[in-house]
Amino acid sequence: SGKTTTLYAALSKLYDPRKKIITIEDPVEYELSGINQIPVNPKRGLTFASGLRSILRQDPDVIFVGEIRDAETVDIAIRSALTGHLIFSTLHTNDALSSVGRMIDMGAEPYLVASVLEGLLAQRLGRRVCSQCRVERAISEDTEHRLTPDEHALFNGNAFIGAGCEKCNRSGFHGRLGFFELARISAAMRNAISRSLPTMELRGVAGADFVTMRTDGMFKAAKGMTTIEEVLRATQDVEDFSGN
Repeated sequence: SGKTTTLYAALSKLYDPRKKIITIEDPVEYELSGINQIPVNPKRGLTFASGLRSILRQDPDVIFVGEIRDAETVDIAIRSALTGHLIFSTLHTNDALSSVGRMIDMGAEPYLVASVLEGLLAQRLGRRVCSQCRVERAISEDTEHRLTPDEHALFNGNAFIGAGCEKCNRSGFHGRLGFFELARISAAMRNAISRSLPTMELRGVAGADFVTMRTDGMFKAAKGMTTIEEVLRATQDVEDFSGN
């Protein structure tokens, strides 16, 4: 899904010689200049949880935990954040706001989750329309039926596709792009999380400014960066709470 690339970009952006940034990863996918990267090694007892404990003794400013997989790791990560460390990590969920329930399911107290979260980002990768053979065509009837009223308004009956050429090996696509959704944790959201509200209700608290991966993808399809069908394919297993 490209999450490592996104997180590495964030860490690189934060890099400052005066800051101590340490990662614990499985595996270290590529080296980041000026950042101490540690690979997990379960055979030697170095797990995400034990590695995170070891990292904390070095008093870092920023920590990247490759994945939160269990109750022990989520507990240490939350307590690290409570003591002033900036923590980045990943979870296996279908969308951004489902991460809240996932952490609570792993044993984290809702009020602690609410107090430490700053933002939740989910992403999917989709194919990019080939710029060499991109053309605008009428949207098929089948695709039209799968669009919400708001999505219909973006396209006015037409959308871009790749006709196929030598550059894209006749596929109509060349390269990839991301579909993103970012949930910023406001005071209202912290209150909702502390009350253990379900994901659907958290979506309502997030408000109109919250853009889902599907909506982000549709905006990009309207600009000719990808196709409607590619957005639908990439986000088909994400539950729609829009009500459209």
